[in-house]
Amino acid sequence: MAVEIVTDSEFGSKLSENDKVVVKYYADWCGNCRLFSPKYKRLSNDDRFAGVSFLDVNAEQNPEARKAGGVTNLPYFAIFKGGEFVEGFAGSKEDAVVDLISKLN
Repeated sequence: MAVEIVTDSEFGSKLSENDKVVVKYYADWCGNCRLFSPKYKRLSNDDRFAGVSFLDVNAEQNPEARKAGGVTNLPYFAIFKGGEFVEGFAGSKEDAVVDLISKLN
């Protein structure tokens, strides 16, 4: 599944349309955010995560989506199930992101 870039105006509907969602919050100036993007795209195509929607949100330009995920630092990853925030963390270790996404299954 492809990674979708979403804004505040689309964020709520994406959460309600998809039961399992992982969000990567980033900023244009964030080097670690850019470095993690290819890994995030690869994870979105991983068969283990079929049925999980992968979203990208610019944390600086989308304060409502940022607030919904409880963003504390960047890059920040959050999972939502049934439209509700489940868990999130700041970091760029692929293993930790895989562990987080696995909690949706």
